[in-house]
Amino acid sequence: MRGLMKIYNFLTNPFRRSIRNKLILTMIVLSVAPIIAVTGLAAENSRKSLETEVIQTNLSNMKWTGIYLGEQLTQLNNLIYTILISPQLNDYLFKFEGTDLSSQFAAQKNIVDTLTSVFYSGNHHVVGVELFVKERNKLFAVNGMQIGIASPERTPPPYEELFKEKKDFLIRTTPGDPSKFQLIRSINRFEDREKLGGVSLEVRWALLDQTLTLLRPSEEHAVLIAGPDGRILYPIGTWVPSREAMEKINQLASGTGYLRTKDDYLFYNIIDPWGLKLIKIIPKSFINQSAKKTMQDGFIVGSVSVLISILIAVFLAWRTANPIVRLARSMQGLSLIKETEVPLSNRVDEIGLLETKLHHMSHRIREHIKTEYSMNLEKRTAELKALQAQINPHFLQNTLQLIGSMLFSTNPRDSYEIIKALSDMFRYVIREPGELASIRSEIEHLHNYMRIQKRRFASRLRFAIEVDPDAASGLIPKLTLQPIVENAFIHGLDRKTGDWELNVSVSLQRPDVLIKVQDNGVGIGADRMAELRKQLENLAGQVWTDGERIGLKNVASRIVMHFGPAYGVMLESVPNKGTSVMIRIPFVPKEDSSK
Repeated sequence: MRGLMKIYNFLTNPFRRSIRNKLILTMIVLSVAPIIAVTGLAAENSRKSLETEVIQTNLSNMKWTGIYLGEQLTQLNNLIYTILISPQLNDYLFKFEGTDLSSQFAAQKNIVDTLTSVFYSGNHHVVGVELFVKERNKLFAVNGMQIGIASPERTPPPYEELFKEKKDFLIRTTPGDPSKFQLIRSINRFEDREKLGGVSLEVRWALLDQTLTLLRPSEEHAVLIAGPDGRILYPIGTWVPSREAMEKINQLASGTGYLRTKDDYLFYNIIDPWGLKLIKIIPKSFINQSAKKTMQDGFIVGSVSVLISILIAVFLAWRTANPIVRLARSMQGLSLIKETEVPLSNRVDEIGLLETKLHHMSHRIREHIKTEYSMNLEKRTAELKALQAQINPHFLQNTLQLIGSMLFSTNPRDSYEIIKALSDMFRYVIREPGELASIRSEIEHLHNYMRIQKRRFASRLRFAIEVDPDAASGLIPKLTLQPIVENAFIHGLDRKTGDWELNVSVSLQRPDVLIKVQDNGVGIGADRMAELRKQLENLAGQVWTDGERIGLKNVASRIVMHFGPAYGVMLESVPNKGTSVMIRIPFVPKEDSSK
């Protein structure tokens, strides 16, 4: 995460620090973004237009191809009807039951002649004609190789499927020869539609090739004919449809239209009444590749336009920003404290006017700052001196009463210890030098204060101080810790029944020092806590006073005044559990004079 922040800062710093860079970037964005957007939209519109054209063209081609295929299948079906309505077939089926062999032979010969006539009347794509009579178990076959009559041991598979599924017709690819298909129609009894047999034409698929060329099959486009069950009967080419495309084909029922899969456009036409599915599959990559050339040309023009726009934007931004940058450098050269002279550019436009006015204004501000700075410095110094000289009169009164009672009831050595602690506290408050002291000295002053408090409250008070030795030499404003501990007694512990606990810890967390004062007092209510936090966040560099004593706000204000707004005092409190005061200051080491 830190590495990403470094990269982010590295990339954004040049723009945060320079209005010229910001202006250049803004001009580039404003000029380049519309060109990129227009180029992208033009390319996408081109692709969509091509897509629409491909869809409309193929839907039209599918419609007409379906019509022509239907007509071709109808012509083949008419050849079968020639057999079904022939008197020879009718005589063989119904009039020669129980006749002599010669009559039956004559009837069979008539059937063969009829089939032969149909075979030769068809074009060269019809390669075979069969007739199967179920009741007599006779199979008549006429093709280019033979003319024969057979009595098969079992019903031939295509007719068995026809009878079993009670179909009137069936179209299937010839087993073992995918270049041919069989058009099979059942022979039905007129009265009850009972299946008496079937007639089959074996036809080359090439018969349909000329019609299928309307769909413009190619290596990129798959054109195929599927049966009603979705099985592929005749594919043109070697292109294999995807699994998703095959699932869509199986679901097709009727009509003409197209579907989109993940990778393809699937156009279809269901040829009635045969139920055949005419399919054309175009991969989406074909349309994208077709539009690629247009998109490339568009991006070339767009890139040239972008480059020209960038050059123009940089030139204009540079010319516009240069006077502003020079003015900023002039302002940077001004010092409101030190007397410095910044040469003027002698411009006569608005920038020159700003430079002149700024130059004159800086002289007036410097004079004003000198006066105000001296007055405020004297005032703040006096306030701090007065605050440092304060000791809570109630604490002093209680301490003197404690000493007076101890003179009559305890060992003089114990009384002297309290007197010495009070004396050391006064010496620390009023002694010189400076407003800052070492943390070691501040802790010693706190020890003197707690010796007195410990004597006052005896076993009721438990007190502990933990100081990181490495942090002891750091600097801290004088009278920082003792006022906070005093607040803990007045506002937290004094109103609590039972034992009191007060802990102070000082730890070095480079580059800072963290001091924590924690008590188990009554805590601070939510409203008062919000008010205190608001005051601590809005110190505005002022020295706060709270009547007769140094308050928490004064401590926080002096820390901010000495070390800056990044440091100060934080509060945490839980009602009836206690309060924690955290002080964060920078670690500024100093050699202690006591060493």
